[in-house]
Amino acid sequence: MDRSIQVAEPGGDMTLVQVDPREPGPGQVRVTVEACGVCHSDVLITSGNIPGTTFPLTPGHEIAGRIDAIGGEVSGWSVGDRVAVGWYGGSCGHCDACREGDGILCPELQVPGVAYAGGFADSVVVPAVALASVPDELTAVEAAPLACAGVTVYNALRRSSARSGDTVAILGLGGLGHLGVQFAAKMGFDTIAMARGPEKASLAHKLGASHYIDSAAEQTAEALRARGGAKVVLATVTSAAAMSAAVDGLGRRGELVIVGVAMEPLDITPLQLVNGAKRVYAHASGIAVDTQNTMKFAAQSGVRAWIEEAPLEEAGAAFQKMVSGQARFRMVLTTGQARQVTGPAQWF
Repeated sequence: MDRSIQVAEPGGDMTLVQVDPREPGPGQVRVTVEACGVCHSDVLITSGNIPGTTFPLTPGHEIAGRIDAIGGEVSGWSVGDRVAVGWYGGSCGHCDACREGDGILCPELQVPGVAYAGGFADSVVVPAVALASVPDELTAVEAAPLACAGVTVYNALRRSSARSGDTVAILGLGGLGHLGVQFAAKMGFDTIAMARGPEKASLAHKLGASHYIDSAAEQTAEALRARGGAKVVLATVTSAAAMSAAVDGLGRRGELVIVGVAMEPLDITPLQLVNGAKRVYAHASGIAVDTQNTMKFAAQSGVRAWIEEAPLEEAGAAFQKMVSGQARFRMVLTTGQARQVTGPAQWF
């Protein structure tokens, strides 16, 4: 029997249950889960706000582990391979988005925890198309948060108009933002971190930022303009007001790239965008090969999520710590298959 975390109803508690391991079908593999990140998007899933969600469900879409069984019609993978699965948990393969390599926007996108039982468990059965190979340099604990948070910010930055040497500002220093600052700095951008409070300045510089803007003490847009304006502002926060306040800090043909999810509308006028030909758009994660590229870059550059581990049976407490904003900065559940500690102790 496998252990699995289940949520019986929208907003319900996380309960540890025993389930029979599933066998992979055609085009599927079974992964022994070694680590699974706790993502803020799990709030949307466990509250039932993602279309197609049914209960009871097992959340978890930052999965890292090893293949332990392979179904029919699967090639290119072997039992024992180290793999990760993120928000992209499979797609139809035949729509225009999939055929153009944009499967993250497939209308039949499969998200672990929604389309099938997720990674808060000892094992998970996933479509082989969702697998990303994990580099030897990364532990499972290190790989897990890169499968969603990591690929989201890395992919957003590399697909933006910013090039090495350009000014890039990361709005927010949370689960997404602390990775965004690291990736931006390692990609050669003149990196500015923006958050509330002077106490976060040392954190920003430790992550690799060249400059820090305390949005509680100075106007974000004015501070950015004083530094010549940003080519890109990557908005990782969940505040539409904070995103809107950064628009006037964009330079010529600058871009506000949104990866944080907010429910309220942005407060931006067309004149603000026309003045300087600015752009505002959102970015959504990436497909399996994007996750694989993210982990490869992280392995080569030294980018790592700052992690707090918790055993699978403490999933509820880890989830609440993430929701409360007390996590520093990514909670990762471990199953006991690969209990590991990551990162210098002084980071926590």
